[in-house]
Amino acid sequence: MDKKNFKRVMDGLNDAIAIARGEADPKTYRVHVPVDVDVQKIRKKLKLTQAEFAHRYGFSLGSIRDWEQKRKQPEASARMFLKVIEKRPEVVAEVLGK
Repeated sequence: MDKKNFKRVMDGLNDAIAIARGEADPKTYRVHVPVDVDVQKIRKKLKLTQAEFAHRYGFSLGSIRDWEQKRKQPEASARMFLKVIEKRPEVVAEVLGK
């Protein structure tokens, strides 16, 4: 790894440590929007049909089909929501109701 990339990694680690310790100002937090999301992988991991996934999380069935077949890409806000669904579906259920 070259010096530039090493510095970027170290800066990120130091930021994460500051956040974990409560030393960082929350106003400086930045959300990173994923460039790509594998909707089919997320859906299959949850063992849901396209229709069930769409209904449960408020997407249209057509959008799910388009995303899975790579005809369209989810908007930034949908990509963020999909990542939350992927990582913590139980939190989504708790917050939004079952």
